Amino acid sequence: MADNAPRPLIIKRKKVIVGGGHHGGAWKVAYADFVTAMMAFFMLMWLLNATTEQQRKGIADYFSPTIPITRISGGGDGAFGGDSPFSETAIAQNGTGATNLRPTEGRQSLGLSGTAHDAAAREEEAAALEALEEALTGDSIVSEQVLAHVQTRLTDEGLIIEIFSRPGQMIFDPATGDPAPWLPDIASAMASLFDTVVNPVAIEGHVAAEPIVVASETRWRASTDRAQVFRAMLEDAGLPPRRIVRVTGHADREAVTDDPMALRNERLEIILLRTRL
Repeated sequence: MADNAPRPLIIKRKKVIVGGGHHGGAWKVAYADFVTAMMAFFMLMWLLNATTEQQRKGIADYFSPTIPITRISGGGDGAFGGDSPFSETAIAQNGTGATNLRPTEGRQSLGLSGTAHDAAAREEEAAALEALEEALTGDSIVSEQVLAHVQTRLTDEGLIIEIFSRPGQMIFDPATGDPAPWLPDIASAMASLFDTVVNPVAIEGHVAAEPIVVASETRWRASTDRAQVFRAMLEDAGLPPRRIVRVTGHADREAVTDDPMALRNERLEIILLRTRL
């Protein structure tokens, strides 16, 4: 009798997930991320091709997390440009600030180091100094004997003209301190050439070291006195006194040879200082 009892009815239902084969909408998010990354990549490639090395450095400095403590600008300009605390307008005046004539590395990378007119002016000044150098050493404005005592070189400071002693031909008498008779001639020639430019003039005196230790130090006084004598010669030859901005004596502290007592160290250095750096 037990076998003829009705059995319970069991119904199985299958759960159908619609869209499971396509992973829902996750592929759209991944595709959007891919497109954004490609756009950023092509923008980066365009920037690398359209900017200079200094401009790229400025862009990199803008996103650098160390901007507030570095010596360069934050990448902008104006009131919210992100200037460094080492800027010339900041409170800390420790000599590390910059101007348009002496820009920092950051200002150069941002293109703030000066206009095209400033660059042209620097090139024009350099060309004028080179022409003056050639005129002094190439033309016959002074005798060959005098030119044997003259040497020139163009540096970042300006055009340096050296007048130095030679064996048997001192620029100043070591006993009396009197200048050589040909020294006013070269001073006159230099004053005439200096009229072709407007650069300020600096005069420096140098002497050789003494072979023995003396009780009274004379090297400092001698180098300064000689620089002052040549300054007076330039002014007597017509150079405006206001153009001379520095007259210094260096004693025997800046020898040009390995032997500090060598005669070659007895010299005057006249510098036409650059006005554009």
